[in-house]
Amino acid sequence: MNEPSAPAVPQPQQPLRPKVEELRLLEVASELLAAYKGGKLIRIAGVSTGRGQACATIAHELPHASVCLWYLDLHYSELASEHARLENGSVAENLAIDCKADLELTDLDCTLVPLSSSGEQELARDLIQQHYDALSLNRWMVVSVDNPKDRWVHEHLKTYEKSIRGRPFQDAVVYIVEKSRPLKKRKDFSCQLAFRDCDELIHLVTRPGVFSHRELDNGARQLLDAVDVYPEARLIDIGCGSGSVALGVAKRDPSAHVRAVDSNARALWCVRQGIALNGLENVSLELNASGEYQDSGTFDMALANPPYFGNYLIAEKFLQAAQRSLREGGRLVLVTKQPAWYQENLPRWFEDCEVFPSRRYHIASGVKAKTAG
Repeated sequence: MNEPSAPAVPQPQQPLRPKVEELRLLEVASELLAAYKGGKLIRIAGVSTGRGQACATIAHELPHASVCLWYLDLHYSELASEHARLENGSVAENLAIDCKADLELTDLDCTLVPLSSSGEQELARDLIQQHYDALSLNRWMVVSVDNPKDRWVHEHLKTYEKSIRGRPFQDAVVYIVEKSRPLKKRKDFSCQLAFRDCDELIHLVTRPGVFSHRELDNGARQLLDAVDVYPEARLIDIGCGSGSVALGVAKRDPSAHVRAVDSNARALWCVRQGIALNGLENVSLELNASGEYQDSGTFDMALANPPYFGNYLIAEKFLQAAQRSLREGGRLVLVTKQPAWYQENLPRWFEDCEVFPSRRYHIASGVKAKTAG
C-alpha cells in the first residue's frame, strides 16, 4: 500500500515581470529622468497595463520625486500595491496609487502611458489626452505600445505635437512627446444615450474603460425584462458598469432602494451622472473590489451580468458576493450567454435554481436558502 504523499509546500510568490510595453517604457523613462537623481523635486504620474512596475521602480530610483500611479479599477490598484510590497518590501513613501475616474493632477514634469495594441482605442486616446493636458510646458509624456510596427499611436500623438522622438525595440516602440503649448480644447469621450424601460425613458452616460461604451448592452436589456420591482424592495446591482440596470429598476419604483456596486471608479462616475439625469434619489453607490459589500445579508434581490473572461473565476466571485449580499429567501437574477456552467454551479450556493433562454441570452436565477430552525 502506497504511503500518502506529503502535502504540497506553498511556493513563495515571485514579483511579476513587467509587460513588454511597460518594460520598454521604463527603460526610456529611467534614462530621461536620470538627471533628476540628484534630489530635485519633480512630479510624475502614469498608468499601467500590469502591476505598475514602471511607476514603482521610478519612485524608488527618484526618492525625491512625487509619483502617482493611476488606475480606473480598484482591483488592479490593489494588485499593484501588493506587488510593490512583494518586490520591494513596502510601497515607496513617494508613490501614491490612486483609483479614480480621471487623472486629477496638473503641472506634472513627466507622464507615463504604456499601451497594449489589443486595448480599447478610445480609452487610449482618453489616457493620452489626460496625461498630455496634465503636463507643464516643456515637460515630457512617454508613451509605449507593444507593437514595433505601430503607426496608429504615432499618428495620434502627432495631433498633439509635430515633433516626436521614437525609440524602436524588437518587441515595442516608445515615444517621447515634449509639450510645447497648452491643449486648446479637451475632447469629451463620454456618450449620453437613452433607452426605454416600462414606458420610462432612461438616460445613460458611458465612457471609455467602462463596459458597453456608447451602447446599451443587450444582456442588460434582457436582465431588465426578467425582473419586477416591488415597493420598498432592496436591490443590489453587482458589477453595475454604466448603470443601465440599476437606473432602470430604480426608476420603476421610487420607494425601492438600489445599490450600484463596481470596482471601476469611472463606472460609478457614469452611474452618478445617470442618477442626476434621471432625477433619482433611491440609488446609492459603492466602489468595492472585494465582494464583501456594505449591508450584506439585507438585500431582497441581487442582479448581475458577469463578465465572460477569467475562466469562470470572476463568475464564481459574483455568485459568492450575491449569496453574501442577499437576505434569506432573497433571489439572484443574472444574464449570461454561457448557461451550462450556471446550471451546474448555481446549486452550490442557491436553491430553487432555474436557467431559461431569453432571446440570444439565458437568465439564471436562484434563492438564498433559509437557515433551519
